[in-house]
Amino acid sequence: SYCTVGSSDSEDTHTHTHFQSNTADSYSSSLPLAAGPVAVISGEEDSASPLHHVNHGIISPCTLDTGTDAVVIGMTRIPVIENPQYFRHGHNCNKPTTYVQHIKRRDIVLKRELGEGAFGKVFLAECYNLSTTKDKMLVAVKTLKDPTLAARKDFQREAELLTNLQHEHIVKFYGVCVDGDPLIMVFEYMKHGDLNKFLRAHGPDAMILVDGQPLQTNGELGLSQMLHIASQIAAGMVYLGSQHFVHRDLATRNCLVGNGLLVKIGDFGMSRDIYSTDYYRVGGHTMLPIRWMPPESIMYRKFTTESDVWSFGVILWEIFTYGKQPWFQLANNEVIDCITQGRVLERPRLCPKEVYDIMLGCWQREPQQRLNVKDIQKILYALGKATPVYLDILG
Repeated sequence: SYCTVGSSDSEDTHTHTHFQSNTADSYSSSLPLAAGPVAVISGEEDSASPLHHVNHGIISPCTLDTGTDAVVIGMTRIPVIENPQYFRHGHNCNKPTTYVQHIKRRDIVLKRELGEGAFGKVFLAECYNLSTTKDKMLVAVKTLKDPTLAARKDFQREAELLTNLQHEHIVKFYGVCVDGDPLIMVFEYMKHGDLNKFLRAHGPDAMILVDGQPLQTNGELGLSQMLHIASQIAAGMVYLGSQHFVHRDLATRNCLVGNGLLVKIGDFGMSRDIYSTDYYRVGGHTMLPIRWMPPESIMYRKFTTESDVWSFGVILWEIFTYGKQPWFQLANNEVIDCITQGRVLERPRLCPKEVYDIMLGCWQREPQQRLNVKDIQKILYALGKATPVYLDILG
C-alpha cells in the first residue's frame, strides 16, 4: 500500500519571466503531502479546498485506463493519473499520532498579501510567541477560505505530515490556526522568494527597473554560489529519500531562497499559476511538469526516487543557465518526443564538464543506472570545496 495526493488545478496565467513580482508568490500552497494508508486520487476537484481531495481504495499509480483523461504519445494512449508532488510508501503512513502546533489567531498579525491561489490568499505576517528567542518573527501565512468538512479533514492530515518533515533544507512548517475562519497554515518566510526568479535576477541579462529606467544589477552568481545552491537542494533530497518521500515536481520554481544564499525545497502550488508554461495540461485537469520528467514518468506515470534524480539533473541545468526554461525552444509535444526518444539537454555555456557529467548521470534512460542522490551530494560538496563560497552578493 502507498499514499498519493493529486496536484492542484490551475488556469493558464503565465508570468514566467517575471522576477520583479512579490518575493513570496511561491507561498500559495503548502507542500502537498500524502495521507492515509491507501489514499488514491479522486476524479473530482473540491473547489473549496486548497488541499487535495482523496478517495480510499487500492489502485496502482500506474494503473492503465482508457478514461477521458488520457494523452496520446505516439500511437500509445497513456492514462493520466493526477500528478501528486509527494507520495509516501505504506510502511510510513501509519505513524503514531503527531502533535501539530496550534497558534492563536491573536498572535498572527497580517502585514500584506503575497499572492492568491484558487483556494485562499497568502500573506506576509508577523507571528508572536512562536520563537523562544524572539518576541515576533516574519512568517508566510496560507489561508483556507470556506472549507468543507472534507477540506478540514485534509487540512488536519496535511498539517500532521508537514509537522513530521523537519530538515534544514526543507521549508519549515510552524503550525496551524484553527480557532475561527479562515483556517491558517504558518510557514517560514524566505526573503528572496523562489529560486527560479532569484536565478533570473542574478544572471547576466538581469535588469531591474528603477523609476521606469533599466538598471544593470551587479550581483551575478558565480560557480561557487551555483554549486552551493545545488548542494543544498541535494541535501534536502537525501532527507526526503530517507523519509520515503518522492517529490514528483522538483524544479527551481519549487525551491525558496533566504538570507545568506540559504536554499530549501518546498512545493507551493501557486507555481502552477505563476509558471503555467512549465506545465503541460492534460485532460483539462492535470498539470504535468514534462520538461523535468524522465521517459518512464511521461510514458507510464511512474514516479520514484530515481525520477526525482532525473529532475535534479534538470535543476542543475536551470542553475547553470540562470533559470532558463528547459527545452525553451520547443513546444510541449516536441519536448515529449525529445525525452522519450532519448535526447538530453545540451551543456550550458558556463557549466564545467564535471557538473555536466552529473547531469548526464541523472539522465540515464534506465532508472537503476542513474546516480544516487547521496553520491550526487558528495560530488557537489567536493566540487564546492575546491571553489570557496562567497556570499557577498546578498543583503
